[in-house]
Amino acid sequence: MRMGPPNGLSVPKLVEPIQNMVGSLPRFWKRVLLVGYDLCALAAALCAAYALRYGGWLPPTRLDQFMLIASAPVIAIPIFIRAGLYRAIIRFLPVQALWTILQAMSIAVVCWVVVVFLSEMAGSGTVPRSVPFLYWAFGIVFIAGSRFIAKALLWPSGNSASGSRPVAIYGAGEAGAQLAHTLRMQGQRMVVGFLDDKPQLHGRDVAGVRVFSPSHLPTLVERYGVTEVILSIPSLTTHRRQEIFAAVGGHGIKVRTVPHLFDIATGKYSISEVREIDIDELLGRSSIPSDPELFGQIIAGRSIMVTGAGGSIGSELCRLVTKWAPQRLVLFESNEFALYQIERELSTIKDLAIVPLLGSVTDQKRLAAAMLEHGTDVVFHAAAYKHVPLVEANPLEGIYNNVFGTRAIARAALEAGVMHFVLISTDKAVRPTNVMGATKRWAELIVNAVAREAAASGSGQKFCAVRFGNVLGSNGSVVPLFKEQIAAGGPLTLTDTAMTRYFMSIHEAAELIAQAGALSEGGDLFVLDMGEPVLIRTLAENMIRLAGLSVRGPGVPHGEIEIVVVGKRPGEKLYEELFYDETSTVTTSHLKIRRAPTADTGGQNILTMLDALEGVLEQRDEPQARRILFSVIADRS
Repeated sequence: MRMGPPNGLSVPKLVEPIQNMVGSLPRFWKRVLLVGYDLCALAAALCAAYALRYGGWLPPTRLDQFMLIASAPVIAIPIFIRAGLYRAIIRFLPVQALWTILQAMSIAVVCWVVVVFLSEMAGSGTVPRSVPFLYWAFGIVFIAGSRFIAKALLWPSGNSASGSRPVAIYGAGEAGAQLAHTLRMQGQRMVVGFLDDKPQLHGRDVAGVRVFSPSHLPTLVERYGVTEVILSIPSLTTHRRQEIFAAVGGHGIKVRTVPHLFDIATGKYSISEVREIDIDELLGRSSIPSDPELFGQIIAGRSIMVTGAGGSIGSELCRLVTKWAPQRLVLFESNEFALYQIERELSTIKDLAIVPLLGSVTDQKRLAAAMLEHGTDVVFHAAAYKHVPLVEANPLEGIYNNVFGTRAIARAALEAGVMHFVLISTDKAVRPTNVMGATKRWAELIVNAVAREAAASGSGQKFCAVRFGNVLGSNGSVVPLFKEQIAAGGPLTLTDTAMTRYFMSIHEAAELIAQAGALSEGGDLFVLDMGEPVLIRTLAENMIRLAGLSVRGPGVPHGEIEIVVVGKRPGEKLYEELFYDETSTVTTSHLKIRRAPTADTGGQNILTMLDALEGVLEQRDEPQARRILFSVIADRS
């Protein structure tokens, strides 16, 4: 019958006091204990070698014999220090450390043999040839065995009792030291080293942790099993963040960061709050604070309607609106489940009137009745078919929803006395090569024409359009697709290695849309500052690295995720534009919002051309619908 531990105690309970005592010791004293043990262990290894050679242990009777035995550990300890054996943290000691111990022990024995040879030449006696080999073997067993046995007994799972994992901190400044202290107190992560670009810090200890050059990262990964690096430089520029991420992420390591300096200064986050890096942080975009006055002008105390309220942009606009005390928020959506989701999410907000309405934006009577019933002051028109290949394959439906839906809601808003109307447009409306882009250009022209009607009537109503590029994580965008492909183990499908797109976050897009609406003077076409265009391949590589994986390629044949080129889809362009003529744009009071010139629709009234387009739609004449769609906007900037 198998016997249990005495007094009914489990093994973890027996070693817990020792574990706590060892864990509470300063790192310096832990190293002193290791060095003291190694001195004794190596002396014992040499004595055991002699005993095995002579069939029994005979203590040294002469001083020179004693000095020869004592010299062995004295020679070995500096070599062990140089090899880094005392920088290793036992609880995270990897199996690869055995190779380091073997190398260090081999060098120590060779050096001791040289001392033995010199002593023999001096006539101090001889050492049997088998003793160095036996000493080498016993030394490895005593040194390596003690470390791995201690790891197995004190930390059976390979980690601490609290489940901490080995991490490295990039940045050995004040923020890094504070972060290391906080992580040590939390016990969920064990900081095994700092990485810093300053050579004067390399080899020094900060907050009891050694500072290494960034080039030392592979060694930390191999020696301690580091799988996560935390960027602890709050003032890091976007460009430098990109460089560090590319260097660190190339090793297949998860990269996290501390909050930005602005968020720390405003009290939004503390320095110790480690978070994931957002993909938009790696796209070269700089953020500026929003203007509360603009939000107050267009939202506070007003009845707001958002079409496409269940979509990615529409739902984010709804969330934004709820933060600025509107009188009422009308959610207009054709998708029942999407409307249910956003209504359920927002219904938890107290003192906010939420009105969910099912309906199509092509139903002008339904829209007008809803606007009048709820006293709508502002309309954000986000409802549209936006997926380029799908609209290209279903052009008549795309035209009907995007073009005639915009006409219906713009006319309804004009008749209902809505004071602010904001159309959400796209960069694909500039020199469009696909049906989706062409329909959004028509939508811009329709809103401009209605704005002219409002101006002529003197109603004071303001109609405008806001044009911008892709938003990260929106429905149907490339980001969710890449996430799915990464989760499935790849490959990531790329249409063309040279393809570029403009990107911004959904939250930033929603904020700028609302602020642009407040800046409207009627008939405006606003263009948001999208920063620099991004290679889709760069986006794919960054997303793979954010997942803690490596990109498989010619130089990295064993990477986890491959990127394959599948060719352009129908209607896709290699690059998008935000302006027909960037030199003609003018600035506004907001740094990220520019005003583009609007087309003069007087020569060929866009509203008249709608009748011709509507006729071919009724006949289901797709070729003729395409011809009218593109011919009308061919010369309109």
